Amino acid sequence: MADIKYYDVILKPVITERSMAGMSEKKYTFLVHPEANKTQIKEAVEKMFEGTKVERVNTMNCPGKKKRRGMIVGRTAKTKKAIVKLTKDSKDIEIYAGL
Repeated sequence: MADIKYYDVILKPVITERSMAGMSEKKYTFLVHPEANKTQIKEAVEKMFEGTKVERVNTMNCPGKKKRRGMIVGRTAKTKKAIVKLTKDSKDIEIYAGL
Protein backbone atom coordinates (compact mmCIF):
# COMPACT_ATOMS: atom_id res chain seq x y z
CA MET A 1 0.00 0.00 0.00
CA ALA A 2 1.23 3.44 -0.90
CA ASP A 3 2.09 6.05 1.72
CA ILE A 4 -0.95 8.36 1.57
CA LYS A 5 -0.73 11.81 3.18
CA TYR A 6 -3.82 13.37 4.75
CA TYR A 7 -4.16 15.96 1.98
CA ASP A 8 -4.26 13.18 -0.66
CA VAL A 9 -7.09 11.25 1.03
CA ILE A 10 -10.08 13.51 0.27
CA LEU A 11 -10.45 14.06 -3.48
CA LYS A 12 -13.69 16.11 -3.68
CA PRO A 13 -17.08 16.51 -2.02
CA VAL A 14 -20.12 14.74 -3.43
CA ILE A 15 -22.94 17.21 -4.16
CA THR A 16 -26.19 15.31 -4.68
CA GLU A 17 -29.72 15.66 -3.40
CA ARG A 18 -29.23 12.80 -0.98
CA SER A 19 -25.92 14.11 0.40
CA MET A 20 -27.42 17.58 0.90
CA ALA A 21 -30.30 16.06 2.90
CA GLY A 22 -27.77 14.37 5.19
CA MET A 23 -26.18 17.70 6.09
CA SER A 24 -28.97 18.43 8.56
CA GLU A 25 -27.77 15.39 10.54
CA LYS A 26 -24.12 16.52 10.19
CA LYS A 27 -23.33 13.83 7.60
CA TYR A 28 -20.99 14.85 4.77
CA THR A 29 -20.11 12.78 1.69
CA PHE A 30 -16.68 12.81 0.02
CA LEU A 31 -14.95 10.98 -2.81
CA VAL A 32 -11.78 9.57 -1.27
CA HIS A 33 -8.61 7.77 -2.38
CA PRO A 34 -9.43 4.11 -3.17
CA GLU A 35 -6.72 2.81 -0.82
CA ALA A 36 -7.58 5.04 2.15
CA ASN A 37 -9.02 3.39 5.26
CA LYS A 38 -11.47 4.77 7.82
CA THR A 39 -8.83 6.02 10.27
CA GLN A 40 -7.00 7.89 7.51
CA ILE A 41 -10.27 9.49 6.37
CA LYS A 42 -11.12 10.55 9.93
CA GLU A 43 -7.66 12.05 10.43
CA ALA A 44 -7.82 13.90 7.08
CA VAL A 45 -11.21 15.50 7.82
CA GLU A 46 -10.13 16.64 11.29
CA LYS A 47 -6.88 18.15 9.95
CA MET A 48 -8.29 19.81 6.83
CA PHE A 49 -11.36 21.38 8.45
CA GLU A 50 -10.53 23.14 11.72
CA GLY A 51 -12.90 22.59 14.63
CA THR A 52 -14.44 19.37 13.33
CA LYS A 53 -14.63 16.16 15.35
CA VAL A 54 -15.55 12.97 13.52
CA GLU A 55 -17.87 10.56 15.28
CA ARG A 56 -18.13 7.85 12.61
CA VAL A 57 -16.97 7.07 9.05
CA ASN A 58 -18.84 4.78 6.65
CA THR A 59 -17.18 3.84 3.36
CA MET A 60 -18.37 2.20 0.16
CA ASN A 61 -16.44 0.90 -2.83
CA CYS A 62 -18.09 1.65 -6.16
CA PRO A 63 -16.86 -0.57 -9.02
CA GLY A 64 -16.39 0.92 -12.47
CA LYS A 65 -19.22 0.72 -14.97
CA LYS A 66 -18.98 -1.34 -18.16
CA LYS A 67 -18.71 0.87 -21.24
CA ARG A 68 -18.72 -0.18 -24.88
CA ARG A 69 -17.21 1.44 -27.91
CA GLY A 70 -18.12 -0.70 -30.86
CA MET A 71 -17.05 -4.26 -30.07
CA ILE A 72 -14.50 -3.22 -27.44
CA VAL A 73 -15.74 -3.50 -23.85
CA GLY A 74 -13.95 -1.66 -21.06
CA ARG A 75 -14.56 -0.32 -17.58
CA THR A 76 -14.50 3.14 -16.06
CA ALA A 77 -12.34 3.78 -13.02
CA LYS A 78 -13.47 2.45 -9.64
CA THR A 79 -14.15 4.96 -6.87
CA LYS A 80 -14.58 5.04 -3.10
CA LYS A 81 -17.05 7.22 -1.19
CA ALA A 82 -17.00 8.08 2.49
CA ILE A 83 -19.89 9.37 4.58
CA VAL A 84 -18.49 11.25 7.58
CA LYS A 85 -20.72 11.92 10.60
CA LEU A 86 -19.59 14.74 12.87
CA THR A 87 -20.26 15.02 16.61
CA LYS A 88 -23.00 17.30 17.98
CA ASP A 89 -20.55 19.93 19.32
CA SER A 90 -18.45 19.96 16.12
CA LYS A 91 -18.27 22.90 13.72
CA ASP A 92 -19.88 22.55 10.27
CA ILE A 93 -17.70 22.13 7.19
CA GLU A 94 -17.38 25.47 5.35
CA ILE A 95 -17.31 24.19 1.76
CA TYR A 96 -20.98 23.27 2.07
CA ALA A 97 -21.99 26.59 3.65
CA GLY A 98 -23.15 28.40 0.50
CA LEU A 99 -25.14 25.51 -0.96
